[in-house]
Order: sequence, then C-alpha cells, then structure tokens
Amino acid sequence: MTATSPGSGFADQSPPLAQEADGRTTAPTTGGWLGRRGGPMKKGPGKALRPAWDEEPTILEKVGKVLVLGLIVLAVLLPLYTVVLTSLSSDATINQAGGMVLIPGELTLAAYSSILSGGVVTKSILVSIGVTAVGTLLSTVVSVMAAYGLSRTDSLLHRPILFLFIITMFFSAGMIPTYLVVSGLGLIDSYLALILPGAVSAFNILILRAFFMGIDPGILEAARIDGAGEFRILATIVLPMSTAVIAVVALFYGVGYWNAFFSAMLYLQDSGKWPLQMVLRSYVLEGVELPGSELTPAGVGSAQRPSSLAVKMAIVVFALVPILMVYPFVQKHFTKGVIFGAIKG
Repeated sequence: MTATSPGSGFADQSPPLAQEADGRTTAPTTGGWLGRRGGPMKKGPGKALRPAWDEEPTILEKVGKVLVLGLIVLAVLLPLYTVVLTSLSSDATINQAGGMVLIPGELTLAAYSSILSGGVVTKSILVSIGVTAVGTLLSTVVSVMAAYGLSRTDSLLHRPILFLFIITMFFSAGMIPTYLVVSGLGLIDSYLALILPGAVSAFNILILRAFFMGIDPGILEAARIDGAGEFRILATIVLPMSTAVIAVVALFYGVGYWNAFFSAMLYLQDSGKWPLQMVLRSYVLEGVELPGSELTPAGVGSAQRPSSLAVKMAIVVFALVPILMVYPFVQKHFTKGVIFGAIKG
C-alpha cells in the first residue's frame, strides 16, 4: 500500500508541480530549503528551478578560476623557463644573475655545442634512447599478452597466476637477491641488465586486464565461431579496441626506463655505457668529472668555454625534452585508458 493510495491514511506528500505563465511545469516550490535533487534550488527568469551548483558561475568566480589556473601554470612553467634560459645564457649573464637566470641577457649555444661535440653525454643520450625504445616495446608486448591471458577467466591456472602477480605488488626479494640473479645470468655490465629486471609491472598488467575484461564477450565469441584463434583475436579485435589503455601503459614504461639510473649504478661498471640519467646524476648532482668527456665540473678547470651551470642545465634539458615531446600525444588517453579501464574491472 503506497502513501497515496485511497484509504491508506496518509496524505499525498508530493507537492504539485508549479505552473509557469507559458504553460510549462517546474519543480515543486515547497519542501523546505532542499529541492528534489537534494540541494538548494535557484530560479532564473523564465527558467525551471535547479540546484545552485548548476548555475552559471559569476564573474568573480570566473576570475578566481583564471587566477588559480594561472598560478598553477606559472608554478609549472617557471622552473622550465629558468632551466632553458640558463642553458642558453653566457657565462657573464649567469655571473651577473648570481646563478639561475630569470631575465634574458646574452644568449649562446656554447653549452649545447660542447655537449653534442662528442663524449660521454652524447653517447649516454643514445644509450637512453635505445634502452627506452627496446624496453618499452618488450614490456608492453609482454604485459599485453599476460593481461589478455589473465582476462580469460577460463584459462589454465588463471587464479593461481593472478595471485602470484598480485603478491609481487606487495612483496619483493630486495636489492641483494636481485643483484645475485642478474650476476648469475651474466648480465653485469650489459644493457640487458637495464631492461630485464624491471621489464614487467604487475600494476600495469592489472590495468590492462581490467580493460580487456570490459570488452563485450559476445564479440570475442563470434570471432571464435568464425575460426579465429586467440592470437588473431588479440591482434585484430582486442588491440584496436584498447589503443588508449595501451598508449598509457607504454608511456608508464617509457618514463620509467628513461628516468631510471639506479639499475645503471648497480649493474654497469663501464662509465661509457651509462645512460643519460646516470650522467645527469654524476655530473650535475655530484660534480664528478666524466672520463672521456669534454665537460669538466665547476672548480676543476678555469678555462671553460661554456659556463659550468649552463652545461648542467643543458643536460637537464636533454633529459626533459623527450618526455615533454611524447606526453602531449598520450595525455588525452589518460582518463579514458586508466580510469575507464579501472571502472570496467
């Protein structure tokens, strides 16, 4: 028996709709300060009632948003601007500024010319590009295949294997056992030592698995009825439908490989094989002279063509530019790839 049925003993608690002058009905005007959608209701001229958060922002609110966003953008761009400008400044301009340059002065490409003329820095850039490209490709392929297998709940040993992947997210062997494994495989002082120990991320596999499980099973079953195997289904159906999440995962792997320096510090004994991040750490942060390089840290030599600080900032620019170039092309996939995949799972 409902509250409005005849003979129920209850009055109809739903107030009638208000009638506008033009014949349209609006939300009820009674019921206290809360409206039908659980919030304060406002009414504009000739418009139906709606919550306050659906109202057009005032001029003051718009100005506040612009100021807040402007401060955030300034906090992000100002350090980048300072680094780039310092790398392009002459020694006299840097000395006049007392360090990092904020106001442009005499500009020169001496720091970049010194880096690109040869030596450890140039080779380290090539090493980082190669390791990042190969590592990202290998990690993405392995993660996609593992995630697709784990997304099929009827696959062999599905639950035990999934449990093992999840366990690795919370427990790891540690640095010493990992080093012993790498040493036992003969990978010390090898580029493979920068790729294989961290080639697979359980977190990325779970993201891919959640997305794959959200694909309509009817599509995959129809392909099987037509005689398609699992590899063909993965290549022709699943991958084209999962471009967004795969792009995000590939970016995760790429950023990880590009920024990694600890594995190089552990496994590479030859400084000639160092990636760019290791050179950045040794030269910029520690001021260590690089063997075979034309660059010398501050205080080691006085007859320096470019400023030592300009050279350091130029190395930082080389470390930042590749990620800054790739990120805009993948950024649009973040919400669709990660969040949508997580909700689907």
